[in-house]
Amino acid sequence: YACEDADCVFRLVPILEKKLHEAHLEKLFTTCEMPLVEVLAAMEYAGVKIDVPLLKKLARKAEKELERLTDVIYREAGKEFNINSPKQLSAILFEDLHLPVVKKTKTGYSTDVSVLETLAHNHALPRYLLEYREYAKFKSTYLDALPQLLNPETGMVHTSFNQTVTATGRLSSSNPNVQNIPVKTELGREIRKAFIPRAKTRRILSADYSQIELRL
Repeated sequence: YACEDADCVFRLVPILEKKLHEAHLEKLFTTCEMPLVEVLAAMEYAGVKIDVPLLKKLARKAEKELERLTDVIYREAGKEFNINSPKQLSAILFEDLHLPVVKKTKTGYSTDVSVLETLAHNHALPRYLLEYREYAKFKSTYLDALPQLLNPETGMVHTSFNQTVTATGRLSSSNPNVQNIPVKTELGREIRKAFIPRAKTRRILSADYSQIELRL
């Protein structure tokens, strides 16, 4: 298998070199993309440190908030039901509470975010449901998941930076995606605080080129 990987790449070289030449991309490939490979490899190898105690503290806080919201949702709905079941939620919203149908799907009435945002103008329940979903997503995607992704040998989270995924040429990040940590909400900003320098004498620097794509 390992030999096959190397052999296939070797066979692709003349084909891809020709395509690079035809597209006038040889200079970009050799002077920009290939040197960047080593930089990204070093970044991936170094990893990033996270404050696990802070994430656990936030997870407990989110759990309490989810419990509170669950009680409020049951009270607004007039009965208990599976909040994570679209079918049961649809019955509550459109059959029990007779809220206006915003969007239909093949299986019934939609209860996605855009629908709940629209219904939130008419009733308190959709507002609480949106809040519940936000906390549930934060807890499962970040608060619970990030500590599990720590490398046991380095104590760091090692993401993968992808050069050839986005259409615009920006880098993307995966396993985990560390580029989509939310910032607009208070909870999102708290999660960002969990990314910390690997030593107390160091700092994390945040810098951004203004309108870089437009300028380029």
